[in-house]
Amino acid sequence: MDLKNPAGPYQAPENYDPNLVQSQSREIQGFPELLNRTLDGLNDAQISTKTLPGNWTVAQVVHHLADSHMNALIRLKLALTMDNPSIMPYPEWLWADLADGHLPDISPSLDILKGVHARFHLVLDDLDEEAAHKTYYHSELKRKVPVFEIPALYSWHGKHHLAHIDLLKKDRGW
Repeated sequence: MDLKNPAGPYQAPENYDPNLVQSQSREIQGFPELLNRTLDGLNDAQISTKTLPGNWTVAQVVHHLADSHMNALIRLKLALTMDNPSIMPYPEWLWADLADGHLPDISPSLDILKGVHARFHLVLDDLDEEAAHKTYYHSELKRKVPVFEIPALYSWHGKHHLAHIDLLKKDRGW
C-alpha cells in the first residue's frame, strides 16, 4: 500500500458523466458524517498525533479539509458564474501551520465541513451538462479545470484523508 495515497491515486474523469457527478455529489454530502464516525472516540492526544506517513496531525488534517473544501466550493461557484476565472492556489502546508491549524479542538472545522458539504451537494445536484462543462483556470496546474472534475477531486480528497486517519488508528490499535 502506498502510504501517501492509501485511497489510491486521484484519477480525473475524462468526460462528463451525469451519473458519476451525482454519485460523487452524494459522497460529498455524506462526507462530514463519515469523518465524524472516523474521529468518534479519539481524545485530544490522539487528535494531536501525526498521521501516517507523519506529515500532519489528525487535527491539522481536519482543519486542512475545512480549508480545502471551502476553497473548492468557492472555485465551483466562480466557475459557474464567471467565464473561465483564474483561481488562486494557496500554500496548504503553510495554512496547516497557522495557529488555527494546530488546535486540538476540531469542532469548528467539523462545523464548517458540515455546512460547506451541504451547500456543495446542493450546487452539484443542480448541474446540467452546460454548467458541467464550464471551467476555471488553475494557474498551478496550468490548465482549464472543468466543473465536472471538481466533485471527482473532492470526493477523492475526502477519502484520501480518511484513509490516512484510518491507517493511524489501525497502526496504533485505536
